[in-house]
Amino acid sequence: MNNRRYTPERITGLKENEIFVFGSNLAGAHGGGAARLAYERFGAVWGEGVGLHGQTYAIPTMQGGVDTIKPYVDDFIRFAKAHHGLTFLVTRIGCGIAGFRDEEIAPLFTDAMDVENIILPKEFVANIKGSKGQVPLIRKNGTIR
Repeated sequence: MNNRRYTPERITGLKENEIFVFGSNLAGAHGGGAARLAYERFGAVWGEGVGLHGQTYAIPTMQGGVDTIKPYVDDFIRFAKAHHGLTFLVTRIGCGIAGFRDEEIAPLFTDAMDVENIILPKEFVANIKGSKGQVPLIRKNGTIR
């Protein structure tokens, strides 16, 4: 994708066809971070920690290691491919309250790089390309490795 768009760092509103993709917990207790914003502004449902609700898509990130997140990311990518009329704005899931680093989570989204209706954070794209030797890895604190 040559004209790549990136997820804005702060999302304060959504267009009708845009979906806010955020890190959740399996219980759907959207009490903090992006999950709270999803619940308060974009239609996430309390008690629903996975999938599409309102203008949100929840991906669980609080149940264990990166390996436990991957199946949910894979399901999300399949879902997005099947719903071309929607644009999915992926936040830096797992990189806030869940405590993961961009370089841990970004590779889970490698298969999303060429999906036109999935918009990824700049940090994820840089890390995915960096793992292929194309650009440096950007750490959470902004330093480059």
